[in-house]
Amino acid sequence: MVRTYEKSWLRADLVAGVVLAAILVPQGMAYAELAGLPAVTGLYTTIACLVGYALFGPSRVLVLGPDSSISPLILAAIVPLLAGGDTGTAIALAGMLAVFVGLLEIGLGLGKLGFVADLLSKEVQVGYMNGLAITIIVSQLPKLFGFSTDADGFVEELRAFFQGLDQTDVTTLLIGAGVLAVLLVLPRITKKVPAILVAVVGATVLTATLGLAAEGVATVGELPQGVPKPEVPWTDISDVAPLMLAAMAITLVSLTDTIATATSFASRRGEEVEPDQEMVGMGAANVAAGLFQGFAVSTSGSRTAVAEESGAKSQFTGVVGAGMVLVLLLFLSSLLADLPQTALAAVVIAAAFTLTDLGALRRYRQVRKSALVISLVATAGVILFGVLQGIIVAVILAIFLFFRRHWWPHGAVLGEVEGLDGWHSTKVYPEARQVPGIVVYRWEAPLFFANAGQFRQQIRRLVRDGQPDWVVLQCEAVTDVDVTAAEMLEKLDLELNDQGVHLAFAEMRERLQDLTLEYGLFETLDRDHFYPTIETAIEATRKKQGTGPEATAP
Repeated sequence: MVRTYEKSWLRADLVAGVVLAAILVPQGMAYAELAGLPAVTGLYTTIACLVGYALFGPSRVLVLGPDSSISPLILAAIVPLLAGGDTGTAIALAGMLAVFVGLLEIGLGLGKLGFVADLLSKEVQVGYMNGLAITIIVSQLPKLFGFSTDADGFVEELRAFFQGLDQTDVTTLLIGAGVLAVLLVLPRITKKVPAILVAVVGATVLTATLGLAAEGVATVGELPQGVPKPEVPWTDISDVAPLMLAAMAITLVSLTDTIATATSFASRRGEEVEPDQEMVGMGAANVAAGLFQGFAVSTSGSRTAVAEESGAKSQFTGVVGAGMVLVLLLFLSSLLADLPQTALAAVVIAAAFTLTDLGALRRYRQVRKSALVISLVATAGVILFGVLQGIIVAVILAIFLFFRRHWWPHGAVLGEVEGLDGWHSTKVYPEARQVPGIVVYRWEAPLFFANAGQFRQQIRRLVRDGQPDWVVLQCEAVTDVDVTAAEMLEKLDLELNDQGVHLAFAEMRERLQDLTLEYGLFETLDRDHFYPTIETAIEATRKKQGTGPEATAP
């Protein structure tokens, strides 16, 4: 950043950094409490991760920090390991987790494994985030209403909230509801003024002026002055395995969000995303956070948008924002003493709303109901089993979805349609004409061990129903043929030959034709049964049939 920095950027970065700091403080504190940690750790995290990413991250405007999608995962990871431990133990566990996440991300980046960010399909991501938003909102409702519960798990938390409604502090609820209203309504009116700044400052001033803390409104209290010295967080060797599992889940969610956000902002600026370097930058930010009593972080789309709209030119904006937070901790630690806890709950709830995407569910319902079902299952997994277990459900769903599409891929009998070029599915165009004695069949997936049996059954059915002399396989979508599939093709060809039926291949990639040679399939499959187009295959097979040029409808 230093070598490529231009002096003309300085003023814009300073202004953007000051504006950014206005939202870094309340969000950092709110997401720290969402993670089950003291609010001040959110500020330590903010400072460390911004500087860490500025040194190693490739994006000029991406802003990292405590995040609403990561904090619940942190809470779920450290609570089972506390066993009555104190706050210091919780901070150490969170720090260890951040370091593990950072090391995983650096390792993935150095190993050029940026594709890991693509493991979660869009429908699974939407379902997971919707479920996460619901659990976050339910977990923050008691704080918004001015009381607390000891419940664990979505169902128990929801039951405890309704059972505790008689403990509601009306003043606290009014403040929280007011903050939430400002956060949700003001951005619809204007984006020039940060809604979170107006809401948090307003709530703090109101509480201080009216002395509401003495009336029972819980506040943050005076923050510890200064910043911690860097140290390697550690608790016990037995905590390493569960934290590593949680780190994998956090890494997957964080990278998926980061790459998507980075791509979005980069495209608007005419820049290219470097996924592997992004992972290194993210990793450095997480390690730095862990060393300074912080916790795992991710990219924030909202904070990045604020930085960009404020004129940010480089990562110096983040450094300026970190510097402003540092000044707060060193010299103005009592400034937020009257910040109501209910205001932080409102900040978290407002952030949870941004995680939801109900519009996507409506689209899935219209275009692909299977995607809707998968998304709803991912949501249910988070709600019923918890956020960490929910991400496991989401990953399993994503993997199942991938294999499902390749295990049972689409296939179609093709024919020619008057007025349209090319060959088209007879299911879509029932009037499509087929050549007598020839079935043209398109297989829409790689041929490999998991779907070889399905392919064989499909071809057998076509031969049984249509009694053709030839089956022409359109192979444009076939990107691979593994050993199991090759053996299946060999046996299938022999079986069909015994029935007087022959296989021909059209539009197969040259690489795969060479592969069939290496597999020794040309001892069974005829070398001259591979054709560059369907038309040449039809012409050749009809000559061997000795039939005329006419075609008939199916």
